[in-house]
Parts: sequence; C-alpha cells; structure tokens
Amino acid sequence: MDDLARWTDVVRTQGTPRAVKLFNRRDSESGTQFQYASSQTVVLTLAVRGATGRTMCDWVSEKLWQPMGAEGRATWLVAQDGVELAQGNFSAQLRDFARLGWLLANDGKLGDRQIVPREYLLQATRAEYQPRPFRPGVMDYKGSKYFGYGYQTWIFPGSKPRFALLGIFGQAIFVDPELKLVMVHTAVAKKPSDPEMGRERDALWRGVVARFGSW
Repeated sequence: MDDLARWTDVVRTQGTPRAVKLFNRRDSESGTQFQYASSQTVVLTLAVRGATGRTMCDWVSEKLWQPMGAEGRATWLVAQDGVELAQGNFSAQLRDFARLGWLLANDGKLGDRQIVPREYLLQATRAEYQPRPFRPGVMDYKGSKYFGYGYQTWIFPGSKPRFALLGIFGQAIFVDPELKLVMVHTAVAKKPSDPEMGRERDALWRGVVARFGSW
C-alpha cells in the first residue's frame, strides 16, 4: 500500500488527526526540496480549524466566498469525522471560480475592499518570494522543471507574474495580474494528471496572453 492509499484508509477508519500523526518523518529540510503531498493541505485545514475554532467551510465562506460576491454555494467533501478533504474535492460553479481568479488578479482587492492581504498574495504567487528550489526552471516535479510552487499555487516561468490553481482531471484557474486576465478551464481528463491535456492547455493560455500582451 502506497502512502496515499494508506492515508486515505486511515482517514476513513480512524479519522484525520490520526492519519496526520502517522506521517511524522521529515525527508528534507523545509525549503530545500519540493515534494507534493495531499496530506500537507489537510494539515493546513486542521491548523485553520484549531486557530479559529470553526470548520474550513464556515471560515472560507465568511472570509472569502461571501465577500468576493459569489453567486452560488461552494462545497467540500468531508471525511467521516467531519474534516474537509481539502487536498481537493472542492466544487463551485464556473462564474464563481472566475470571480476567485479575478480577486487574485487584483491582489486580493475587490473595489475599495481588501479581502485577502496583498502582501500574503505576493508571497503566495510570486517566484521571487519562494526558496530557490521552488522556483520555475529549478523545481523538479515528476521530471519537469516548468512550474514553480508558492502557497498552493503553481507559478509560471517568465519575467512577468503569472500563476494557476490546478486541480485534478483538468480543472484550473489561470491568473495574469498584469493583464488582469483570468481563464477558467473545466474538463474531465482520463487521468488525474494528464500531461497531454496540460500541454494543450498551456498552449491555449500562451496564445491568449500573446494576443493581449507578451509572455
């Protein structure tokens, strides 16, 4: 049984906190090597719950979803113990995903209201804020050094800031803060991570950017 299968089984049978406790060995020092792990996002969820005393769903609804003017509900699947399966499993309608992208493209500001702290978003989405092993052209992810990684965001190479929120099976939100350009991609790929679809999507994004600016 691999780590992901083991994680999923323990969450289902013993609860999320117990699953977290099983993975307590550090393979490398913080900031020295990128390694994507779904469990890390769930740990962030538990941290939010511990700090606020509220579920992630309630907290995100009050602090982000409602203030940004979402027109529809958003949902997370939850484990049997009530903890959000926050490594994915988030559902919302297309236009609200676009609203989220628009908020990020404007550095967390909507009109005169700063909904997400600007400095946090810069740290989350800009290559220069990341440790060198996490920057585009350096970070190794499944044999590719194309993307870098911020705080839950995938950072594109190039001289201008661009990033994406990437989900499995082709779901994605592309954000270009300079051009104020947002593209939402919904799809049902054959595999959770489909390299061919990724290349086609990247070519589409690059083509649109070239129409309005330059990469």
